[in-house]
Amino acid sequence: MEIITKFACKPMEDFKIKSSLLVGALVMMLCYNLLCLKELYKGISAQTRELVEQSLRDADLDEVLNRATKYPEINPDIAYQGKSMSQSRSIRGDTLHVTIVDGNDSVMATRTTPLAPGTNYSDIMVNEIGYGAHQTIDPVYKLRIADMDSLFRLSLSRKGINLEVASVLSVDSDNKLVAGDARLRSAAGLDSITVCYNLLSGESYVAYFSPPDKYIFDRMKGIVLSTAAIILLIAMAFMYLFHTVSRLRTIEEMKDDFVSNMTHELKTPIAIAYSANDALLNYDTGNDPSKRENYLKIANRQLKRLGELVENILSMSMERRRTMKLKPETIRLGPFTEEIAAAQRMRGGKQIEIEVEADGDVCVEADRTHLTNVLNNLIDNAIKYSGESVRIVVGLDSKGISVSDNGIGIPQKSLPYIFNKFYRVPHGNRQDVRGYGIGLYYVKSILDKMGWSIDVKSKTGEGSVFTIKFSKNG
Repeated sequence: MEIITKFACKPMEDFKIKSSLLVGALVMMLCYNLLCLKELYKGISAQTRELVEQSLRDADLDEVLNRATKYPEINPDIAYQGKSMSQSRSIRGDTLHVTIVDGNDSVMATRTTPLAPGTNYSDIMVNEIGYGAHQTIDPVYKLRIADMDSLFRLSLSRKGINLEVASVLSVDSDNKLVAGDARLRSAAGLDSITVCYNLLSGESYVAYFSPPDKYIFDRMKGIVLSTAAIILLIAMAFMYLFHTVSRLRTIEEMKDDFVSNMTHELKTPIAIAYSANDALLNYDTGNDPSKRENYLKIANRQLKRLGELVENILSMSMERRRTMKLKPETIRLGPFTEEIAAAQRMRGGKQIEIEVEADGDVCVEADRTHLTNVLNNLIDNAIKYSGESVRIVVGLDSKGISVSDNGIGIPQKSLPYIFNKFYRVPHGNRQDVRGYGIGLYYVKSILDKMGWSIDVKSKTGEGSVFTIKFSKNG
């Protein structure tokens, strides 16, 4: 028996080990996936900042090139000296070198810019055109920061980036405000990008904008939603798996309990019948007819009990239940129930009182054999789960049958499960209460097949009432 138990436990242990490994692997994959999502967010965020910076440079170039056409009046605050300037540019290795000279070939400014790997040289040339345009136009035509704001938002919109806040300031080389709304500098929760637009004066644009989380999420939502769906499906699958395994384990335990109880139930009548038969064979009972008759009755009762147990087991067979066909006939419930009650009153072991209360001559269409088994099961349970004496009342009317008793009752927590296969109400270590957990399951199965229903009301210490209704809706 110990070897069988160990063998039975091994698949469950293997399942636990494999499930733990699988869950661990899935958790690691999920963590890696989340890490990849984080890196993807960083990458898209960096790309978005590059797009915002590119939008700022595009807006800058549009603004400076259109300024003279849109506002032809010369800036009165800055005198144009008529100096000509030129720029020379060269790329040596990974560095851009720019030299600005005046008409007398005097160097006015120099600049070196490191070039990152993969730098787009066409973008460099566009930027340099912008620098040159500023050095020529700024001294003559005044900067219009409102136009810069408008062009910046337009450039962002063309790239599909729509932000709640997007505005531009102009600052000098000391980061002092030249033009724009100073309140942006103290606004909370805004990102900023700085682009120098005039190399000679050191003036720069500072773009303030709300974090582009919505734009980034729109770029990521496909993979984010699919990942969330996969996580949800995996979680649901595991919940269903563990729920199913838990139910199977419970059923397995109930089945083991059933085998144990049924073994005892089968051994008891066999042992008693064997003892009675042994007494007939080995002792001088021929001269004592009363003893012989008594032994034969004992053996007969036990064999009958054994037959009932075997019949109940066969009734629970799935193959038999699939092919089982009911044979309905008209039954007068009064005489039918009284016959069952009379047989049950003859049981020994305790004082039994069974009363049949019929509301008129009630007839019903039912399978006589199975209805007999149903009522015998209910009355048998009422007798079994009671004290030294029991009073049972079987009520009959046109709506159904009720079987009430004054037995030990059923705990409230057990009521939802008493019709489950192999389920037995726990009664501690009591040895006088035995069963094998299929009687009420059989009752419920047969009544369902007949199109009837059954419910129960019970209270511990006060007895139970089982009510059979002749229709599902009762």
